[in-house]
Amino acid sequence: MNKNMTNKNNENDGQKETLPAEVATGSAESRAVAPASNARTPLIHFPVDARGLSLKILAGVAVIFALSAGHSFFIPLVFGIFLAYTLNPVVKWLEKLHVPRVLGTSIVLSVIVCGTVAGAYNLRDEFTSILKDLPVATQKISRAMKTTDNGEVSTFQQMQAAAAEIEKATNQVAGVRAVPKKTLTDQSVLNITQWLWTGSMGAVAFFGQAMVVVFLVFFFLLSGDLFKRKIVKISGRSLSSRKITVHILDAINMSIQNYMLILLVTNVLFGLLMWGALQVIGLENAGAWAVAAAFLHVIPYFGTVLIIGAMSLAAFMQFETIASIVAVSSAALVISTIIGTFVTTWMTGKMAKMNAAAVFVSLLFWTWLWGIWGMLLSIPLIFIIKVISDHVDELYAVSELLGD
Repeated sequence: MNKNMTNKNNENDGQKETLPAEVATGSAESRAVAPASNARTPLIHFPVDARGLSLKILAGVAVIFALSAGHSFFIPLVFGIFLAYTLNPVVKWLEKLHVPRVLGTSIVLSVIVCGTVAGAYNLRDEFTSILKDLPVATQKISRAMKTTDNGEVSTFQQMQAAAAEIEKATNQVAGVRAVPKKTLTDQSVLNITQWLWTGSMGAVAFFGQAMVVVFLVFFFLLSGDLFKRKIVKISGRSLSSRKITVHILDAINMSIQNYMLILLVTNVLFGLLMWGALQVIGLENAGAWAVAAAFLHVIPYFGTVLIIGAMSLAAFMQFETIASIVAVSSAALVISTIIGTFVTTWMTGKMAKMNAAAVFVSLLFWTWLWGIWGMLLSIPLIFIIKVISDHVDELYAVSELLGD
């Protein structure tokens, strides 16, 4: 019995002596493969406050909806604030000359309003001539399109005929009776009448909002630093928070004034250069087109496109040649490029560096929200957001995204 147990133990010992080499080999291979199979991508864990994040999203949506619904109130208000910031140094300069603030504000606004009215009055004949030439331009474009067709049916007419046949076949299958269409004469008269009515109401609304902006600028300039002191007072009781608020307001003031100065210098220079170029080309109503180009140049990115399109149409109306269109569009493009590359870049060197993509996205957003007025206000608004986010720790991510 003991001998049998001894033999079994010896056999087991022999097996144990042969197994360790294989096990050792397998474990070594598994250890070599393990790091590759168990390797994981490093993860960054961000603490997320779900309730706070959802409340911020809802608040942002509510603010956007309020800005869109109240655009007739917010647009004149923002324009009035920006113009008051721009004209405030002039009023302060008059105060240093011992001119009362009420009188200085009245003088500044009177000069601006009277200068605008006088300029429009002097250019009224040229603008009237441009409006009178619009029907002639329509006829010339129509003749040019007929000439390019060479008597054949155009692609657009073929698409219209195919769409009409598809609609007719669909109505026959569905058993729907075709609705007779109105004649072209009735439809065109209705559209022209509606267009004139819409344009008249738009002009009345524009002048009404312009008067609102003038009164807002007057009262903002008359108040002086009143609102600045109130904002500092409600920002907090600690001295540090009030210092930060004062620094933010001063930075916003400086950014708006610098931006308005850039707009004034670059657009006046652009208008003068365009007037000289149009005089050399021989385009009629060069003064009116130069003023329109200076105003359109305020719009970032799209302003130059609108200028080229409008002036190319005017050149085609007058000369009816491709060379004139090329000359006018090339002049506008070259002048805009020179001013944007050298003058604007040099003047914006002291301002906050902005990311070009972020500025373009801001332009699209404010254009979607407020239309043409959003185009004009997008750049100063994004400057204000950048200044505020630079001084608030909770908005560091916004500042980093907007920065250059």
